[in-house]
Amino acid sequence: MTQMRILTVAAVVGAIAVASTQLGAQDTAAREARDRAEIQGLMWRYARALDTSNAQAYAAVYAPDGQFGNGPNATKGRAALTKMIADQHDRQAAAAAKGEAGPPMYHMTLNSNLTFVDKDHARLEAYYQTVFGANGQKVPPRLAAAGREVNQLVRVNGKWLIQVRDVQPRD
Repeated sequence: MTQMRILTVAAVVGAIAVASTQLGAQDTAAREARDRAEIQGLMWRYARALDTSNAQAYAAVYAPDGQFGNGPNATKGRAALTKMIADQHDRQAAAAAKGEAGPPMYHMTLNSNLTFVDKDHARLEAYYQTVFGANGQKVPPRLAAAGREVNQLVRVNGKWLIQVRDVQPRD
């Protein structure tokens, strides 16, 4: 009789462990699905802020200590990121004031691969293209840049942000 009780308890404990593991896997899958959607939205906001030269929106997609680029020439911190895009906006406005308005700019991410490092860190690798749209009937769209990007993403206060955006990775 004692052996039967031990076997019954062992079976119940095993069933609870299996159920707990399955629930944990479901929770992880659900969290990652939500995170993927949030990260996709983050990268869309990044591209739109860059394409429209919206300095505040651009800096807002980065972690407070986030950076664009790598190495000694990286632009680091929200204040510097804001200035980088504000300067771009000022150059565009000055050109437009001289009657030299440039074409619209479109940044695109292609063939992306998102890997979760842990629940608060992710790595997004992709190819990118920057295209200048048509500028009147005589100036067709043109490819301005293409390359590979590696983005280190971090969850800060429950929100995904860019920690490092590197458009010239060495790996």
